[in-house]
Amino acid sequence: MTTVSSSPRRLSRTNLFSTIILFVGALYCVLPVLWIVIAATKSSTELFSTPTALPSFTGGLFENIAELLAYRDGIFGRWMLNSALYAGGGGIASTLIAAAAGYALAKYRFRGSTSIFRIIVAAVLLPQIMLAIPQYLLLAQFGMTNNYFSVILPLLVSPYAIYLCKIYAEASVPYEIMEAARIDGATEWRIFLSTGLRLMSPALVTVFLLQFIAIWNNFLLPFIMLTDDSKFPLTLGLYAMLRAGASQAALYSLVITGAAIAIIPVVALFLSLQRFWRLDLMSGGVKA
Repeated sequence: MTTVSSSPRRLSRTNLFSTIILFVGALYCVLPVLWIVIAATKSSTELFSTPTALPSFTGGLFENIAELLAYRDGIFGRWMLNSALYAGGGGIASTLIAAAAGYALAKYRFRGSTSIFRIIVAAVLLPQIMLAIPQYLLLAQFGMTNNYFSVILPLLVSPYAIYLCKIYAEASVPYEIMEAARIDGATEWRIFLSTGLRLMSPALVTVFLLQFIAIWNNFLLPFIMLTDDSKFPLTLGLYAMLRAGASQAALYSLVITGAAIAIIPVVALFLSLQRFWRLDLMSGGVKA
């Protein structure tokens, strides 16, 4: 009995087609960022008078940065700090909540645990934009709008983050380690803090990065919750500058420069957290 092997020519065509698709997808993601970086090097007069693909070397970038930092007595720096507070504080808090919830759902069986997990899975499919208005109305009843908590509180519980932590805890936290810790006299809370969090750390890094980026880029929730521009994050602050640019064309260069600066913390965080990831994300804590 003979087997017919796949034609090398057919395989090469398949690989070429896959490479082209990946290349087009990469261009789709990279080109807008590249355009922002190039446009940020141009002054307000060069922005619409020079070729789009060519950067400027006349010092427009430093001029734009200086003007951006001086805009309205340095309010851009305040927006940066606000975004760092929202994304950093909210990301850490939501990651810890997701870790505790996912660990509990994965390692304990209690009445309603299956139903709770099904609700969480269903909530993953629910667009967060649908919750923005109900969240605003709920917080308004308690007088908690137009402050920092109005942006952070609705983002503390992420169904997707809980789902990821639950799946990872099932695979990475063995029951044998938990039983050994119980024999040593450790409480359930101590087991979670000293063992569960450590074994789940690769997943928690991923969850934190996803939450940080989601909160950093969030626009709709701050737009609904906040009216005081001193509490704006970068997304809302740059939008306010863009609206003002309708009557002041010079602000367009500042908005583009601000968008380019806003990318830097996300890239820096991604690069710094890469070393915490592991290739064996789905491997358990006990090897056979």
